Amino acid sequence: MKALLALILLVQLPIHKAVPAAPPAPLGCDDPESEAAAEFAVNYINGHSHHGYKFALNRIENIRVLPQGLNNDIMFLELDLLETTCHILSPTPLANCTVRSFTQHAVEGDCDVKLQKLDGKLSVLASKCHSHADSSEDVLQLCPDCPLLASLNNTEVLTTVTAALNDHNSKTADAYLRLLEIGRARIQYHPVHSVSVEFAVAATNCSAEEAKDNVEACQLLPDNQSNFGFCTATRVTRPSQDLRVDCQLYGHQVPTPDIPFLRPGVTYSQPGQDTSAGLVPSVAQGFTNHNLRLSHNNPVASESSSSEFPTSVLSAKSVAKRAVAEVAQHDKVPRPVGFVPPPPPCPGKIRHFKI
Repeated sequence: MKALLALILLVQLPIHKAVPAAPPAPLGCDDPESEAAAEFAVNYINGHSHHGYKFALNRIENIRVLPQGLNNDIMFLELDLLETTCHILSPTPLANCTVRSFTQHAVEGDCDVKLQKLDGKLSVLASKCHSHADSSEDVLQLCPDCPLLASLNNTEVLTTVTAALNDHNSKTADAYLRLLEIGRARIQYHPVHSVSVEFAVAATNCSAEEAKDNVEACQLLPDNQSNFGFCTATRVTRPSQDLRVDCQLYGHQVPTPDIPFLRPGVTYSQPGQDTSAGLVPSVAQGFTNHNLRLSHNNPVASESSSSEFPTSVLSAKSVAKRAVAEVAQHDKVPRPVGFVPPPPPCPGKIRHFKI
């Protein structure tokens, strides 16, 4: 009888089921973890770009995290970047690189990056980027007299680069320099006609004096001795003529095994100078800037184009719209005086300016 009574009491005890842990709150674009992932992604993008300039983070447009297991997440980032004044060969840390101002005809980069965070360590699985200059109309509206970006293979641009490199090599007692690539160029027509250029260079195994006798024998230094540099020049043709050149060498840098340094490509023949320019036709001809797409074009980086994830995962735009709608709905609820509704989690803050 006692056993039967104990069994009845046992059956009547409430059954407690294990309640699954609540999923973590979604990351906001300005959360420290998001910013750390974005910084890691930007460093990867700059480290694996083969042409042009380093880019700095301007805004985190969206972030999505897909848990894969214990301490294992897949992260998708959508980033807005802005071009800096540091060439990709420059050893200057990104934090010390200046973002080009709007009036300098800024260049914007858009990147999708897929990362894995495993046991707290980040790694990039794929990246997909493209970059473009701001519209001429926008620049002229703010600054009517500002010079605009010119095509990298513009005749005046090539002539200016050749004249500048000839001028430098004729006056230096150091190594003879060869052209690697033209980085950017701007032409101003009023009140003076001038061409401003920026280009990457490399030292050869000849002195400038030795090159006068046999320039064909001057070859780029091997990787274990390489010395790259950067030049800026401005050539005025009207109303008077003037040429100003400044070239700085970075000194030898240890190359990264999986990131090849620039090497000269197509040769642009100019009178009196055999300048080898590292400009593959698809890279520079007819374009005003080097496109990030050439170094980063992996469709797996984009969440929407990866078939391994369910379509129920919301896109960046839908997340942003929903967040804005939620804030608007909260605004209808009576709030204390001085209450400021929280910002939507994405997109994040603009660090420099919006193009």
